[in-house]
Amino acid sequence: MRAYDLLRQIPLASVLVLLVSGGLARAEPKPAGLESRVRGLLKTHCLKCHGATRPKGELSLANRAGLLKGGETGRVIVPGEPEKSLLYEHVRDGEMPPGKGKRLRKADVETFRAWIAQGAPFGPGGRLLRQVTQHEAYAILHLRCVVCHGGRQQNSQLDLRTRGSILKGGKSGPAAVPGQPAQTLLLKKIHDETMPPRRRVVEASIKVIPEGEIEVLTRWIAAGLPLAPDPPHGAPKPALRQGDREFWAFQPPRSATVPQVRNAEAVRDPIDAFLLEKLERQGLSLSAPAGELALLRRASYDVTGLAPTPEEVERFLSDPAPRKWERQVDRLLASPHFGERWARFWLDLAGYSESDGIQNADPIRRAAYRYRDYVIRALNEDKPYDRFVTEQLAGDELADYRNAKVITREIADNLVATGFLRFVPDATYANITGFVPDRLDVINAELEVLTSSLMGITLKCARCHAHKFDPLSQAEYYQLAAVFKGALDEHDWLKPYGTSQFSSGPIGFRHMPIVATAEAEEVKTHNASLVQQVTREKTRLAQRARLLRTKQVDLRLGKLPAPLRADIRKMLVTAKAKRSEVQKYLASKFEKSLTIDDGALKKLEPEFAKASAETEKRIKSFEGQKKEAPFLRALWDRGTPSPTYVLRRGNYLTPGRKVHPDVPAVLSPVGYRFTVQPPWPEAKSTGRRLAFARWLTRDDHPLTARIIVNRIWKHYFGRGIVVTLDNFGKAGARPTHPELLDWLAVDLVRRDWSLKSLHRRILLSAAYRQESAVGDLQQRQDPDNRLFSRMPLKRLEAESLRDSLLAAAGELEMRQFGPSDPVTARADGLVTATRGPRGWRRSIFLLQRRTQIATLLQNFDLPRMNPNCIERPVSNVAPQALHLLNNKMVRELADRFAERVEREVGGGVSAQIERTYHIALSRPPDPEELAASVSALSRLRKQWHAKLEKNDPQADRRALGNFCHALMNSAAFMYID
Repeated sequence: MRAYDLLRQIPLASVLVLLVSGGLARAEPKPAGLESRVRGLLKTHCLKCHGATRPKGELSLANRAGLLKGGETGRVIVPGEPEKSLLYEHVRDGEMPPGKGKRLRKADVETFRAWIAQGAPFGPGGRLLRQVTQHEAYAILHLRCVVCHGGRQQNSQLDLRTRGSILKGGKSGPAAVPGQPAQTLLLKKIHDETMPPRRRVVEASIKVIPEGEIEVLTRWIAAGLPLAPDPPHGAPKPALRQGDREFWAFQPPRSATVPQVRNAEAVRDPIDAFLLEKLERQGLSLSAPAGELALLRRASYDVTGLAPTPEEVERFLSDPAPRKWERQVDRLLASPHFGERWARFWLDLAGYSESDGIQNADPIRRAAYRYRDYVIRALNEDKPYDRFVTEQLAGDELADYRNAKVITREIADNLVATGFLRFVPDATYANITGFVPDRLDVINAELEVLTSSLMGITLKCARCHAHKFDPLSQAEYYQLAAVFKGALDEHDWLKPYGTSQFSSGPIGFRHMPIVATAEAEEVKTHNASLVQQVTREKTRLAQRARLLRTKQVDLRLGKLPAPLRADIRKMLVTAKAKRSEVQKYLASKFEKSLTIDDGALKKLEPEFAKASAETEKRIKSFEGQKKEAPFLRALWDRGTPSPTYVLRRGNYLTPGRKVHPDVPAVLSPVGYRFTVQPPWPEAKSTGRRLAFARWLTRDDHPLTARIIVNRIWKHYFGRGIVVTLDNFGKAGARPTHPELLDWLAVDLVRRDWSLKSLHRRILLSAAYRQESAVGDLQQRQDPDNRLFSRMPLKRLEAESLRDSLLAAAGELEMRQFGPSDPVTARADGLVTATRGPRGWRRSIFLLQRRTQIATLLQNFDLPRMNPNCIERPVSNVAPQALHLLNNKMVRELADRFAERVEREVGGGVSAQIERTYHIALSRPPDPEELAASVSALSRLRKQWHAKLEKNDPQADRRALGNFCHALMNSAAFMYID
């Protein structure tokens, strides 16, 4: 039946009633009936997960109190507004109840919608209308007002951070009158658009207050500015579900018993026994030991990132004493190049970059190189890993640097180390890209760096909802953010550039002029010496000018009448204020013609003009040698963080319940309470990050030791014991050798967290000394080398490849530390490093700019940090071969390689080939290689002699340069056996 025919059968009065009430579209059930049906739906579909006992997401739907309280994301029902109610959103979108086939019927979804639209009546209390408390109001005030009326800045002496400060008010009196919104100055200023000032909102990176937020503030003030109790600090953690702690990665590592194996003579270290136990089950064993030369080259690259020199190879081969491999390992670990090599891997984890990224401008981060130098020194000195981590998380809370009379290197290093959480891409230096959501993105990226590098968990998804796989709640994400809020506060933001609280100069908000006293004194002395030299130059020139000026004045006086000369001379040396009337008369007649400035003197005395130019040049040189006042880039606790709220679905506009700093329950012992206290009496610091660092570096922490052991293992063996380096959770890979991983983790802690002890153990093991050849049985039983039945064939990383090219050519400068070497970018996009007076430094000392990565390094997989790099890809693409073959710099390095070989062994073909192999490949050519190389080089010589003039001495060098270039392009040069 058509709608028109249906209407004809209904009485007119009834039709009018339906039209007025909207009944034709939707006839709303009575509230009492709705409530009864909603109770039934909750009982049938929801209370299994959200009952009164251990509710999931801390959300209980079993009673009125639970519905009012909401869950970890805050309230789930907004009476009268279904579209703003999380409960309705979930059932409407089919997200709840979870599970295939459990989606509610449309009629049931409509029941929830209608119930909320009618105010969500529930029990004797009626509508589920919660009283607005300070938590809703404070979140709005921090978002819109505190930037100008808070702790750092109090315009009109007004602080809007607390109820007490609001009632106290500022110059104009109290900002609010409890119970009287119409008389409240705060609301008046908002309504007449005086506050926030429209012309300055972009400058402050805030936005105008929307109507919904004004309504919340109005309700709070109308209710008398009520205060709800804060959640208690250090409250017991929510109970985990049964079995959550049973997952292997959430339990502390336990030292397993070293297994007994059949092939016991192959065991050089407990590592070998753990590997052999699994290998023997598959009918396998460790591969045969690699040859001495292959092993030395492998270890040298793995430990220092450089090939052994021919002299080092000779000393190793000629060493007749026993335990020579142990001595060689100790030599490599003691090398200053150890820190340069392994720091690069850590810098990847930190997302180290010397520019801000995101924007095309990509401004440079001054003094960022100090963090790089800190990491190199720390690794070379074998700083205990727990201390290394603590300094980077909370170095500013380890010593009272603000009141220290002498800044020691340790205090300075503590501060430099905190740069670990300052390297993610960050465009908040600009007002239009520095709003709260932009800042929250930076904080999220910093937390991603933290969790992926140090904790091995994926927490960033919990920014919007509880983790889908691991027992990590959304509240725990924001609790972790609160740990760092003393330094990373979206409502008290330090821009990358601007005026620092430590200085009136524009050195950058995140910089502080606190360096080791010795360094500061050295700079001060250096600059003072240059000032003295400039003063001497100026004095010397002024004395010469005085003599020449006197000479010229005498010449001019000689042309005047003799009786006037004495009086004029006296007038010239008398101050103007003390001149007699006669002298004033003489001055008006003669002073101008007898005054000779420097410009006139240069025209009269050419030699003075020359001397003046030379002096100015020397002064400019001295000025250019001055060092700027040293400073460092750091992260520090500012002492008064804003409150932290769980953000519903990660949206900064929908804050939920307040949380305090805390750590994930599943990674903490049962009953553990996260306790925060100031690091020392009267400290201007919360102590939050220091407490977190001490929790993270506990000897029994489930993840910390395992994570670093697994990373180091990966860099030696090509794959981790856990392949997913940043994810030890349930969605990550399971360890192939869990007992070995735990044994190494416990051993690391037992050895006072000494990383070099772990390196040494690996390098001395039989597993590391295996050859890389793959046999038929290995190919069948262990094709992916999951059992580590052999060493992998590894390609040089980008930095090692570039450094090896420079070293072979004799162009590698070994100077360490200090400001990074610049790079230049051509119009066609090629980015190259600038050569210094003694060559090029190692790649780790190149400027690491996100928009200008050296092309050679980029082609060979140097990552663009966004925000960091957990594991580099290893690609095999055409641009790599084309770069090594055609790049002008690579060809020039090949020619210099040839010049080096000529200097060292002369012009004999065989001698040149032998030396070239020793330098490039750390071994002599085998007979077949030697024969082929002699033939090739001889032909190249003939071709060059034919091309150039007969007997041109350059012909042989050009030929050798071609041969060196070919060797630099070979697989033997680029791969480690």
